[in-house]
Amino acid sequence: MTMASKHSVSLLLLVPLAIFFLGSTVSAAVFTLQNRCTYTVWPGTLSGNGAAVLGGGGFELAPGGSSKFPAPPGWSGRFWARTGCKFDRSGNGSCLTGDCGGLMCVGGGAPPVTLVEFTIASGGKNDKDFYDVSLVDGYNVGMGVRPSGNGNGDCQYAGCVADLNGNCPQELQVMSSGAVVACKSACEAFDTPEFCCTGDHSTPGTCSPTQYSEMFKNACPTAYSYAYDDASSTCTCAGSDYLITFCPTGS
Repeated sequence: MTMASKHSVSLLLLVPLAIFFLGSTVSAAVFTLQNRCTYTVWPGTLSGNGAAVLGGGGFELAPGGSSKFPAPPGWSGRFWARTGCKFDRSGNGSCLTGDCGGLMCVGGGAPPVTLVEFTIASGGKNDKDFYDVSLVDGYNVGMGVRPSGNGNGDCQYAGCVADLNGNCPQELQVMSSGAVVACKSACEAFDTPEFCCTGDHSTPGTCSPTQYSEMFKNACPTAYSYAYDDASSTCTCAGSDYLITFCPTGS
């Protein structure tokens, strides 16, 4: 065997090893999105800091369906459910709740919308993932996040499984065809500094829970109820994958 042929064989042997090691580091976490609602939802995805766009920005998910997406180290972004969507073959159209400019989102979901937010660790030895379910932009669909696999740390379940639409105060209700399809945050409904944590109320010391955020918190204790609800709502885990469920109770 010539030196050239020996070199070619060596490269061929190294390629599978390179693929193996690259594959083991490209994905820091795998998100599984599961629809347990009795109706179709159109998950929207938004990536931050120039991170990779997952799921093309948005897609259709039938009842009982699920989809998986690997995320690279350092990925940050959010997921939400859109409801009542109508799109043409080119992906043009709109949604009744959580709309984002088309089938493949060009921005975040329009409030009121339930959000799940993530910042995945960059890969350091002691790095942690951060995640939460947020009602700061209101509520449209129940959501839950459960770490899966061999995660380390607190790795708590976070979510809002209560039907806030069914208990939404009249002044926060979004109606369609005689039914409540979403529940606004007090900030969106009233647009005042005390409800939006702006102006003279822009710090944790000056923006306190309100009767509306407390209603959200009582219904969903592990979800963000207003801008400074960090202590009981931000979760951490290391080395985990995540199951994100729409309508965790199947409602």
